[in-house]
Amino acid sequence: MNLKPLADRVIIKMVEAEETTKGGIILTAAAKEKPEIAEVLAVGPGGIVDGNEVVMTVKVGDKVITGKYSGTQVKVDGEEVTIVRQSDILAIVE
Repeated sequence: MNLKPLADRVIIKMVEAEETTKGGIILTAAAKEKPEIAEVLAVGPGGIVDGNEVVMTVKVGDKVITGKYSGTQVKVDGEEVTIVRQSDILAIVE
């Protein structure tokens, strides 16, 4: 992937939804929930954004939860990724 996020932007890729439930039931494609957890692929340098100093707290490889309708989806090399601002990230999954 040849994308480099600017300022406080972060590139994420949604993690695939589980195909089976905890009880072992296999889900069809229509029954799967949209993935809520994403993996961070690239992080911008931070800096001054809208007059405020932004320090990047996420790093490549982190699993994060973002707002449901946040970011811009793009397709690069046949892979769908989302570009979000760090402020759109709600939590880091540990």
